[in-house]
Amino acid sequence: MQTHFSAEQLKDPATAEAEKILRACVHCGFCTATCPTFVLLGDELDSPRGRIYLIKDMLENNRPADALTVKHIDRCLSCLACMTTCPSGVNYMHLVDGARSHIEKTFQRPFADRLFRALLGAILPYPNRFRLAVAASRLASPFDFLYPRFGRTGRRLAAILRLAPKNIVSRPVLPPISPAGAVKARVALLGGCVQQVLRPGINEAAIRLLARLGVEVVPAKGEGCCGALLHHLGKDAGALAQVRHNVDLWSAEIERHGLDAILITASGCGTMIKDYGFLLRNDPAYAAKAARVSALAKDVTEFLGALDLPEPLNPQDATLAYHSACSMQHGQQIDALPKQLLTQAGFKVRDIPEGHLCCGSAGTYNILEPEIALRLRDRKIANILATASDLIATGNIGCMAQIASGTSIPVLHTIELLDFAYGGIKPQGLDSQA
Repeated sequence: MQTHFSAEQLKDPATAEAEKILRACVHCGFCTATCPTFVLLGDELDSPRGRIYLIKDMLENNRPADALTVKHIDRCLSCLACMTTCPSGVNYMHLVDGARSHIEKTFQRPFADRLFRALLGAILPYPNRFRLAVAASRLASPFDFLYPRFGRTGRRLAAILRLAPKNIVSRPVLPPISPAGAVKARVALLGGCVQQVLRPGINEAAIRLLARLGVEVVPAKGEGCCGALLHHLGKDAGALAQVRHNVDLWSAEIERHGLDAILITASGCGTMIKDYGFLLRNDPAYAAKAARVSALAKDVTEFLGALDLPEPLNPQDATLAYHSACSMQHGQQIDALPKQLLTQAGFKVRDIPEGHLCCGSAGTYNILEPEIALRLRDRKIANILATASDLIATGNIGCMAQIASGTSIPVLHTIELLDFAYGGIKPQGLDSQA
């Protein structure tokens, strides 16, 4: 794509990066076939190619974002299916993230929208606050039928109540478990924010399984949100503060005793942490440390795939549909490995038709754009039902909450199933399958 940035504009590192990405685009349109919003809405401006044109025009002319650009950028899920499809290697993720930052700095959203986004950023990344919010949602849920009458904000509130669990598990953090036999590796495990409130059993399963495999899991005391939520809202200052905090914490652990990996059980967080090196590339105090953290970051299945796993102790006859989260298959380019691990553990794994299309979760997307998210969720569930599976497995807490809000089929994390297959605790949802 031809660009017309001035030499002065290109002195800004963010603009220079955007210009490099824009020039890689050859207008081929392959991305339109795999873009969920274009598939649903059929509007060129709701495709990656259309959004690229909008971003180019906005940045080249060095102008504030306008309502049209904001509308179509907001509708982007950042599922990154376009990046998997693109033959030219266009880094759409960095381009659209930069556009969101520009929007946040230059566009005045309506007051209710600004307040709603601020509340999401102030609650979701903080487990204690989020736990209180989930408890409060139970008081509001009897009136959920009223909220859609109050416009866009009301529909967003209704979406929150639809996604909120009926019960949350409150229990102390699992203490460190000594690995069996000789220690084969030493790893940190991201605690997460939303996940540790909604499904603490996911990390507990990971810790149990890793310990049985001889892996020492180091508790990262004081770690915070990975920064993805604020980053995708365009709130760069807050996001980068969270990134630097985690880089400092993990760097200190690396320097004290060393780490073989930093493991993540929520693939959305994994995509973010693997990008720390890029996000802090221009910060002299953090560039090298952040790059080291990104290099050590691995999805938990990525790490398990490099180990010699024993024969499963609890082989299963259950058939499961594997939902490959967008942040896993497109963000991290990990798709076949989790299915291979589940098959090796004895499960009958079935692919979901249109598996490349997003379920509509996408961080806070299912709250901020509930109408599109619901259509994508229902399309995903219809495809899952076509597999006639007993269970649904996935590797991202957002997808788990989104899909579970529309079906009674148990939705389990890949690591919960692997932990059980290799001698761990039977997760809720498998009770009726064994």
